[in-house]
Amino acid sequence: MRSSLQKIVEAPWFERAVLVLIAINAVTLGMETSQNLMARFGPVLKTIDTVILAIFVAEIVMRLIVRGWAFWRDPWRVFDFVVVAIALIPSGGSLSVLRAFRVLRVLRLISGVQAIRRVVTGLLAAIPGMGSVVLLLCLIFYVFSVMATKLFGPSFPQWFGTIGESAYSLFQIMTLESWSMGIVRPVMETYPYAWAFFVPFIITTSFAVLNLFIGIIVDAMQKEHEVEADASRQAMLSETEQILEEIKALRGEVATLKTELAAKK
Repeated sequence: MRSSLQKIVEAPWFERAVLVLIAINAVTLGMETSQNLMARFGPVLKTIDTVILAIFVAEIVMRLIVRGWAFWRDPWRVFDFVVVAIALIPSGGSLSVLRAFRVLRVLRLISGVQAIRRVVTGLLAAIPGMGSVVLLLCLIFYVFSVMATKLFGPSFPQWFGTIGESAYSLFQIMTLESWSMGIVRPVMETYPYAWAFFVPFIITTSFAVLNLFIGIIVDAMQKEHEVEADASRQAMLSETEQILEEIKALRGEVATLKTELAAKK
């Protein structure tokens, strides 16, 4: 039974079928947010959702039977298990809010699509490197927040009255969202040389520090791609070596047969 399940689980058509069901489930969950669609097709959508969830549960059980404890050593399979388990939590009464978390099943596309999984793996690998950049950004924000509170707080307490308010205003400026007409120009009407404060801040954060995040993420993704490429090359090399060994063995057998035939003559 286990070998039969293994053939099914590892078959390419099985993976494709699961991905199709995930996509269908994403569409039905989105349709359930429409009151008009629920009024017309509510029972049908709920039935489809229940059937797909049952298939997902059966899939997880099959993978558990096939892989055993190895299932729990694969972080992507554990992720699938958690997502499906959340969908099984009763959603009645005070737990009705958990029905919204059913859409997390769509995230199974991350583990199912190789390209998406590579991107997520690269992002996770970049987290340790981003820690130092985050500390640098926090340090810059603290310094500029203290300066902004001292410089502009008395005249603009709604934006720079405290360090927290200054940090939030500077975060808005860093994202370049209504930073000029919304904050900087009004401040410059009272403090004409305020641009000398805000322009270096924008250059330092938006154009320098944030680009470090992009550089670290790109580098991590490149390394992830190189690891996969090396693994593919090693697999091909191992397969080639195995083929060469088989050819050598065949040559040896042919040579032995020739020797035996020559001895008989």
